[in-house]
Amino acid sequence: MDISNYQAFLAVAEHASFSLAAEKLHLTQPAISKRIAQLESSLGVALFDRLGRSISLTAAGRALHPVAIRILNDVRETRQVIANLSIEISGTLSIVTSHHIGLRRLPPILKDYTRRYPAVRLDLAFMDSEQACLAVERGEFEIGIVTLPLRPMASLTTTDLWNDPLVIAVAADHPLAGKSATTLDELSRYPAILPAIGTYTRTIIEATILQRQGTLDVILETNYLETLRTMVAIGLGWSALPRKMMGGDVVEVPVHDLAIARTLGVVQHQKRTLSHAAESLLNVLKGDG
Repeated sequence: MDISNYQAFLAVAEHASFSLAAEKLHLTQPAISKRIAQLESSLGVALFDRLGRSISLTAAGRALHPVAIRILNDVRETRQVIANLSIEISGTLSIVTSHHIGLRRLPPILKDYTRRYPAVRLDLAFMDSEQACLAVERGEFEIGIVTLPLRPMASLTTTDLWNDPLVIAVAADHPLAGKSATTLDELSRYPAILPAIGTYTRTIIEATILQRQGTLDVILETNYLETLRTMVAIGLGWSALPRKMMGGDVVEVPVHDLAIARTLGVVQHQKRTLSHAAESLLNVLKGDG
């Protein structure tokens, strides 16, 4: 659809004159005649009766007239809506995140974001980081805030946000609690509670510990770090948890020469243009907005 042809049609219809329509649109008369001819050709009908110097709408022209007005109004409205997007940050922002990040990292950030951009409606979902990345890859969410994949995913772009150290955690009354430090060999004598096999966090833990210590006595697996913390707190075993989760009934036990960390951040599809709402959230997350 060539909008300029409809503009020419309405100008000629208004003035009943090709020359006056040309003056209104700041075009030459041949240019106006060409646009009308193109429109008539595309529709397969004559839009004007040309009787000498008199010009009038045909039946088809009269039928087209209100439609042409509506078309141009819709185009103007569409352009205005798009223009408003560059000024007003609004609409729905679909986010997927892990339970841990959603509970421990995002609340103050989202509070700040919604205060700044009250016209944005958040559509927030929770799932394991691995599933969240796949959901973003499928286009189900605009961005994911997750434990970042250990290997790049071809269709995803990642943005590092937080280095998240993992420490060995035990109950306050565990035999290792209160020790200034321990060894991997001593740690392995006690049962472990770890994230499920295949999760990014479990892979990070195993890559660091198992290659040095060998097998561990893993008595329980779960994907939810909050559940892991609860199981540690009641004395079922030790685990590797984010340092931010320490305190009260769960304490850190330093282990000689052991350093475990994961990276938390944002994933987005490489071929998806982010909305202004999503870009604004990224700025808040990075401390730039």
